[in-house]
Amino acid sequence: GRFITHLSAIGARAGSSDHLVSEALYLQDPDGLGIEVYVDRPRSAWRRADQELMMATDPLDLADLVRAAQGTPWSGMPRDTVMGHVHLHVGELDAADAFYAEGLGFDRMVWRYPGALFLGAGGYHHHLGTNTWARGALAPRPQDAKLVVWTIVLPSPDDVAKLRANLASRDIAVTDEPHGILFADPWGTPVRVRA
Repeated sequence: GRFITHLSAIGARAGSSDHLVSEALYLQDPDGLGIEVYVDRPRSAWRRADQELMMATDPLDLADLVRAAQGTPWSGMPRDTVMGHVHLHVGELDAADAFYAEGLGFDRMVWRYPGALFLGAGGYHHHLGTNTWARGALAPRPQDAKLVVWTIVLPSPDDVAKLRANLASRDIAVTDEPHGILFADPWGTPVRVRA
Protein backbone atom coordinates (compact mmCIF):
# COMPACT_ATOMS: atom_id res chain seq x y z
CA GLY A 1 0.00 0.00 0.00
CA ARG A 2 2.85 2.42 0.80
CA PHE A 3 4.32 1.64 -2.63
CA ILE A 4 1.03 2.54 -4.37
CA THR A 5 0.84 5.83 -2.49
CA HIS A 6 4.48 6.56 -3.43
CA LEU A 7 3.84 5.83 -7.13
CA SER A 8 0.92 8.23 -7.06
CA ALA A 9 3.03 10.92 -5.38
CA ILE A 10 5.74 10.74 -8.07
CA GLY A 11 3.26 10.46 -10.94
CA ALA A 12 4.36 6.97 -11.97
CA ARG A 13 1.90 4.70 -13.71
CA ALA A 14 1.50 1.03 -12.88
CA GLY A 15 -0.70 -1.83 -13.96
CA SER A 16 -2.18 -4.09 -11.34
CA SER A 17 -3.69 -7.53 -11.00
CA ASP A 18 -4.96 -10.09 -8.55
CA HIS A 19 -3.50 -13.45 -9.65
CA LEU A 20 -5.27 -15.50 -6.93
CA VAL A 21 -1.85 -16.71 -5.67
CA SER A 22 -0.52 -13.15 -5.39
CA GLU A 23 -1.31 -9.46 -5.73
CA ALA A 24 0.84 -7.60 -8.25
CA LEU A 25 1.78 -4.18 -9.59
CA TYR A 26 3.47 -3.81 -12.99
CA LEU A 27 5.95 -1.06 -13.86
CA GLN A 28 8.47 -0.32 -16.57
CA ASP A 29 11.99 0.81 -15.75
CA PRO A 30 13.56 3.71 -17.67
CA ASP A 31 14.80 1.23 -20.32
CA GLY A 32 11.31 -0.16 -20.87
CA LEU A 33 11.98 -3.47 -19.10
CA GLY A 34 9.03 -4.82 -17.13
CA ILE A 35 9.08 -5.15 -13.36
CA GLU A 36 6.44 -6.94 -11.31
CA VAL A 37 6.26 -6.10 -7.62
CA TYR A 38 4.09 -8.65 -5.87
CA VAL A 39 3.14 -10.26 -2.60
CA ASP A 40 2.18 -13.91 -2.38
CA ARG A 41 -0.91 -15.09 -0.61
CA PRO A 42 -0.33 -17.99 1.80
CA ARG A 43 0.02 -21.33 -0.03
CA SER A 44 -2.96 -22.63 1.95
CA ALA A 45 -5.13 -20.14 -0.01
CA TRP A 46 -3.94 -21.34 -3.45
CA ARG A 47 -6.50 -23.38 -5.39
CA ARG A 48 -6.00 -26.23 -7.86
CA ALA A 49 -8.13 -27.80 -10.58
CA ASP A 50 -6.89 -31.37 -10.90
CA GLN A 51 -3.10 -30.96 -10.79
CA GLU A 52 -3.00 -27.43 -12.23
CA LEU A 53 -2.61 -24.42 -9.98
CA MET A 54 -5.30 -21.81 -10.61
CA MET A 55 -4.14 -18.32 -11.54
CA ALA A 56 -6.09 -15.42 -13.01
CA THR A 57 -5.75 -11.80 -14.04
CA ASP A 58 -8.47 -10.23 -11.92
CA PRO A 59 -8.82 -6.60 -10.79
CA LEU A 60 -6.67 -5.75 -7.79
CA ASP A 61 -8.31 -4.12 -4.76
CA LEU A 62 -6.06 -1.05 -4.68
CA ALA A 63 -8.08 0.70 -1.97
CA ASP A 64 -7.53 -2.28 0.33
CA LEU A 65 -3.77 -2.16 -0.30
CA VAL A 66 -3.62 1.56 0.44
CA ARG A 67 -5.59 0.97 3.68
CA ALA A 68 -3.11 -1.76 4.66
CA ALA A 69 -0.27 0.80 4.56
CA GLN A 70 -1.99 2.72 7.39
CA GLY A 71 -0.51 6.00 6.15
CA THR A 72 3.12 4.88 6.55
CA PRO A 73 5.27 6.47 3.83
CA TRP A 74 7.33 4.41 1.38
CA SER A 75 11.01 4.22 2.34
CA GLY A 76 12.34 1.69 -0.18
CA MET A 77 12.28 -2.03 -0.76
CA PRO A 78 12.27 -4.06 2.48
CA ARG A 79 15.62 -5.71 3.29
CA ASP A 80 14.18 -9.23 2.91
CA THR A 81 12.86 -8.59 -0.62
CA VAL A 82 13.78 -11.41 -3.01
CA MET A 83 13.49 -11.95 -6.76
CA GLY A 84 10.54 -14.33 -6.79
CA HIS A 85 10.34 -15.14 -10.47
CA VAL A 86 11.44 -14.19 -13.95
CA HIS A 87 9.27 -13.88 -17.07
CA LEU A 88 10.70 -14.58 -20.50
CA HIS A 89 9.18 -13.89 -23.89
CA VAL A 90 9.50 -17.08 -25.97
CA GLY A 91 8.68 -17.98 -29.54
CA GLU A 92 6.43 -20.91 -28.67
CA LEU A 93 5.22 -22.60 -25.51
CA ASP A 94 5.89 -26.19 -26.65
CA ALA A 95 9.57 -25.37 -27.15
CA ALA A 96 9.67 -23.57 -23.79
CA ASP A 97 8.09 -26.62 -22.16
CA ALA A 98 10.61 -28.96 -23.79
CA PHE A 99 13.56 -26.80 -22.78
CA TYR A 100 12.61 -25.62 -19.30
CA ALA A 101 10.46 -28.52 -18.02
CA GLU A 102 12.04 -31.51 -19.78
CA GLY A 103 15.55 -30.11 -20.15
CA LEU A 104 16.01 -28.19 -16.90
CA GLY A 105 13.49 -30.07 -14.77
CA PHE A 106 11.10 -27.29 -13.76
CA ASP A 107 7.63 -28.48 -12.72
CA ARG A 108 4.68 -27.40 -14.86
CA MET A 109 2.46 -25.39 -12.53
CA VAL A 110 0.00 -23.58 -14.84
CA TRP A 111 -0.37 -24.62 -18.49
CA ARG A 112 -3.83 -23.44 -19.60
CA TYR A 113 -3.22 -19.72 -19.00
CA PRO A 114 -3.62 -17.93 -22.37
CA GLY A 115 -0.24 -17.58 -24.07
CA ALA A 116 1.80 -18.63 -21.04
CA LEU A 117 3.37 -21.57 -19.26
CA PHE A 118 4.28 -21.12 -15.59
CA LEU A 119 7.04 -23.34 -14.19
CA GLY A 120 8.29 -23.75 -10.64
CA ALA A 121 10.09 -25.94 -8.14
CA GLY A 122 9.12 -27.11 -4.68
CA GLY A 123 5.42 -26.39 -5.28
CA TYR A 124 5.92 -22.63 -5.82
CA HIS A 125 3.40 -21.02 -8.23
CA HIS A 126 6.20 -20.10 -10.63
CA HIS A 127 9.87 -19.29 -10.57
CA LEU A 128 9.74 -18.92 -14.34
CA GLY A 129 6.98 -17.58 -16.52
CA THR A 130 7.33 -18.15 -20.25
CA ASN A 131 4.93 -16.37 -22.55
CA THR A 132 4.23 -15.52 -26.18
CA TRP A 133 2.60 -12.17 -25.41
CA ALA A 134 5.25 -10.18 -27.32
CA ARG A 135 4.49 -11.77 -30.71
CA GLY A 136 6.68 -10.24 -33.35
CA ALA A 137 9.07 -8.72 -30.81
CA LEU A 138 12.59 -8.47 -32.12
CA ALA A 139 15.60 -9.90 -30.29
CA PRO A 140 17.45 -7.09 -28.52
CA ARG A 141 20.35 -5.51 -30.38
CA PRO A 142 23.76 -5.31 -28.65
CA GLN A 143 23.09 -1.71 -27.56
CA ASP A 144 19.58 -2.43 -26.21
CA ALA A 145 18.70 -2.99 -22.55
CA LYS A 146 18.09 -6.69 -22.00
CA LEU A 147 18.35 -9.58 -19.61
CA VAL A 148 22.08 -10.31 -19.82
CA VAL A 149 21.92 -13.61 -17.90
CA TRP A 150 19.84 -15.13 -15.13
CA THR A 151 20.98 -17.63 -12.52
CA ILE A 152 19.37 -20.79 -11.18
CA VAL A 153 20.82 -22.04 -7.88
CA LEU A 154 20.61 -25.80 -7.28
CA PRO A 155 21.22 -27.52 -3.92
CA SER A 156 24.47 -29.34 -4.77
CA PRO A 157 27.27 -29.75 -7.32
CA ASP A 158 25.83 -33.22 -8.09
CA ASP A 159 22.54 -31.57 -9.14
CA VAL A 160 24.47 -29.27 -11.49
CA ALA A 161 26.37 -32.27 -12.94
CA LYS A 162 23.10 -34.17 -13.54
CA LEU A 163 21.59 -31.15 -15.27
CA ARG A 164 24.72 -30.74 -17.38
CA ALA A 165 24.46 -34.38 -18.50
CA ASN A 166 20.75 -33.96 -19.34
CA LEU A 167 21.45 -30.84 -21.41
CA ALA A 168 24.35 -32.54 -23.22
CA SER A 169 22.09 -35.52 -24.05
CA ARG A 170 19.76 -33.00 -25.71
CA ASP A 171 22.60 -31.49 -27.77
CA ILE A 172 22.48 -28.19 -25.88
CA ALA A 173 25.86 -26.43 -25.87
CA VAL A 174 27.09 -25.99 -22.30
CA THR A 175 30.05 -23.92 -21.11
CA ASP A 176 31.67 -25.02 -17.86
CA GLU A 177 32.35 -22.28 -15.32
CA PRO A 178 34.29 -22.44 -12.04
CA HIS A 179 31.13 -22.95 -9.95
CA GLY A 180 28.58 -24.13 -12.48
CA ILE A 181 27.51 -24.06 -16.11
CA LEU A 182 26.30 -21.53 -18.67
CA PHE A 183 24.07 -22.17 -21.70
CA ALA A 184 21.36 -20.42 -23.75
CA ASP A 185 17.70 -21.24 -24.18
CA PRO A 186 16.27 -21.68 -27.73
CA TRP A 187 15.78 -17.88 -28.01
CA GLY A 188 19.33 -17.04 -27.00
CA THR A 189 18.64 -16.02 -23.39
CA PRO A 190 21.71 -16.97 -21.30
CA VAL A 191 21.09 -19.15 -18.25
CA ARG A 192 23.69 -19.77 -15.55
CA VAL A 193 23.30 -22.69 -13.13
CA ARG A 194 25.39 -23.08 -10.00
CA ALA A 195 25.29 -25.02 -6.75
